[in-house]
Amino acid sequence: MRNSYIEEPTLQFGKGVHICPRAGIGEHEVFDLDSNTRKATINVGLVCSNNSLTAAREWFEKCSSFIKAKTSKQPKLFPSFCGFNEHVGFRSRMVADEQLTKGISNTAIDDLFNERDRTTIISNAIDVFYGEIYELVQTKRPEVVVCVIPRIFEERVLKQQEHLPDEALEEGLEEEVELDFRRALKAKSMGLGVPLQLIKESNLRPNPRSQDDATKAWNFCTAIYYKANGIPWRLIRREDRLPTCYVGVAFYRSRDKESLHTSLAQMFDELGRGVILRGMPVMIDKDDRKPHLRETQAHQLLTDALEKYWQVMKNYPSRLVLHKTSSYTDNELEGFRQAVREKKIGAADYVTILDSPLRLFRDGLYPPVRGTCVDLGDRRYFICTRGSVPYYETYPGQYVPQPIEVRIFQNDESPEVITAEILALTKMNWNNTQFDGKYPITVGCARKVGQILKYLPESAPYQTRYSFYM
Repeated sequence: MRNSYIEEPTLQFGKGVHICPRAGIGEHEVFDLDSNTRKATINVGLVCSNNSLTAAREWFEKCSSFIKAKTSKQPKLFPSFCGFNEHVGFRSRMVADEQLTKGISNTAIDDLFNERDRTTIISNAIDVFYGEIYELVQTKRPEVVVCVIPRIFEERVLKQQEHLPDEALEEGLEEEVELDFRRALKAKSMGLGVPLQLIKESNLRPNPRSQDDATKAWNFCTAIYYKANGIPWRLIRREDRLPTCYVGVAFYRSRDKESLHTSLAQMFDELGRGVILRGMPVMIDKDDRKPHLRETQAHQLLTDALEKYWQVMKNYPSRLVLHKTSSYTDNELEGFRQAVREKKIGAADYVTILDSPLRLFRDGLYPPVRGTCVDLGDRRYFICTRGSVPYYETYPGQYVPQPIEVRIFQNDESPEVITAEILALTKMNWNNTQFDGKYPITVGCARKVGQILKYLPESAPYQTRYSFYM
């Protein structure tokens, strides 16, 4: 085994570069600062209970101004929030006035809990919120709709649904015990064409059990900006490297729990622009009990994804990197390679990214540094995407982190470049501005997309922008 270290990837912002999204926006402003398409004013729809209306408006007002950081021994991990306004950082402002607000009466919320069956309560709650979102979108057309989840929902609707942390990839095949409010509401509202941002009522006020206000504001406002088609930051691509497109392929189980699985792909360029594609049903392999594509399915899936990419980007990439959450069969590889040849893509890398049951340790109290890479031989690597972060001067986690395992099945680029890109893609998460994410956006997002697509009938239209799933 041979150890190496991958330098913390740098991100490009409007007026400079930085390794940290928060410091980058605060010091150098958003990447698309000079773009003609960016919005200097973002109209934000608000759907909430009448009880939380005042707190929601106070939260928007607080986010518009500087928020002082909490007292901490790690000031870089918990920096002050620059404010969401036209003068600094995002160089944009949110408008959420009365015309963009829909309040849900206390009576309507109380009526939901007259039912005893939990699934019925959740289904009716989804209908209540969807009705208000529908009316708001049809009449006012906001760029984003913020839904404030009432406090009573947190105990009786959400409590048992947040059982699967992002720290478990599990190939996206987790069982879902019952109807999930967040996922089902986003799926049902998808046809309205406006992304949703959900926030708990308890997070609108200072809460010792939750994040500090500055951190919440960084995450909330970055997500709003991205969902309004903004580009907060981008990856840096060296001029001597080919323009690259990153594809994630994963699998998810249908809600009826039948043996069929559906594949999905998503594609991201250095700007973080994504194209979501729902694939076709697949079968579980009888030998390794993992989902795999037939050769024709692999060819069709990647062909469809590349054509959708062309529709958005108006060109094909010069290089393709495909991340998959299970190993490649010979039939899958041949199907993917055929699609690449037909589109005349010059270089391609086929990579599997897996959870690893192993842990890496080092002398002292802290885990290995984020970016530690262990070469296991035979083109297999462990990468510590979570770990001690020198910039933060600490390990920002509670438990010993798991590395991810990377297997390179076929490659045109060097393993050093492929592993460095994986670490860089962990920083393309616009829901969390703490930059030490475990998974690259390709497979991390693939799992989240599958969790929502399972609530859409096979024939139902779906959105191709990632902002509808995050």
